[in-house]
Amino acid sequence: CRYQALQTDHLFVSHTDLMALENARKYGQTASEPEPVISDNEAINKTFVNRNPRNLEQMALAVKDRGWATVWPSRQYYHRLVFKRTQHHITAEVYSSDSIDPVLSCSTKEWALKRELGSTRSVAACRAVGEVLAQRCREAGITRIVYREVPWMFRSESNQTFWTAMKEGGVMLSEPRRKFI
Repeated sequence: CRYQALQTDHLFVSHTDLMALENARKYGQTASEPEPVISDNEAINKTFVNRNPRNLEQMALAVKDRGWATVWPSRQYYHRLVFKRTQHHITAEVYSSDSIDPVLSCSTKEWALKRELGSTRSVAACRAVGEVLAQRCREAGITRIVYREVPWMFRSESNQTFWTAMKEGGVMLSEPRRKFI
C-alpha cells in the first residue's frame, strides 16, 4: 500500500512538472540575435595599403630580380651579405636587392668594436663582426640572407668563423625558394 502511494505521488509530481515545461515552451520564445552595429571606424577601405612591406618577402612570395644569367653574383635575392677583408680591417654589409647602399653594416673600423679587439684583422675579429652583424640583422627583422662566397675564399678559417658566428646569432645564410601562386 505504501509503495503504491509513493509511486502515484511520484507520477503526479512528474506529470505536473511535465505540464509546466510544455507551457513554458508554448509561451516562451528564444531571444533574437541583436543587430550588429557598424561604426565608421570599422568601414573597409576600398584601397588596401600594405603596412608591412616585407610581408611578401618573408612569405617568399615577393618577386626576386633575376638580372642577367651571366652576371656574378646572381641577383636573385632579397638581402645579400658581403664579407670583405682588407689589410687592416674586416667589413660585413647587408645589401637589399633594390638598393646599391648597404642596409646594415658592421666593421672593425667602428670604435666600439675596435677597442674590444686585440687585432682588427684576426679570426677573433671575424667572429666579433659576425656576432654584432647577426644581432643587428635580428633587430632589423632580417632573419634570412644570401651569402655566396667564392669557393676558394670560403675555405679560409676567418670566413668559416664569420659564417658560424652569423648562424649562431640566429641568421640563416640562405633564402627560401620563391613560391609561385
